[in-house]
Amino acid sequence: MAELKVPSINLVILSGRLTSNPDLRYTASGRPVVRLRIANSRRYRDQSGEWQEDTLFIDVSAWGELAERCHDRLVKGSPVLVEGTLRQRSWETEDGQRRTAYEIHAYRVHFLEKVPTGEEVVEEEAPPVIDEEPVNDSDVPF
Repeated sequence: MAELKVPSINLVILSGRLTSNPDLRYTASGRPVVRLRIANSRRYRDQSGEWQEDTLFIDVSAWGELAERCHDRLVKGSPVLVEGTLRQRSWETEDGQRRTAYEIHAYRVHFLEKVPTGEEVVEEEAPPVIDEEPVNDSDVPF
């Protein structure tokens, strides 16, 4: 019997609100990178019929021009829709412990509110950029 090959898909689409203002930094080579933290909530009824709310906090990173646009246009509480891929980052703490975190590497961020000045903004779509990732985690300034 022939072996069935299943394609690997890594696509994340989520919406939520920023829990803090975007944190823009630059790598040693001068590339902008922004870190966003998004709260995504869902409401459901528990076994007793009472409404409950479950909130998930997700870290998001964006690079290049997209990072700068996020920093310029978003503030704490801004609603966004993020498209990207799930990534794993590993690092060693100052006391030598190994840590791992998962985050969304955004290639598109849709701003779901108008700019505060009242002007309507047409969102540009940033194409997925694969070659803009750091070679290793030591390039990430967070």
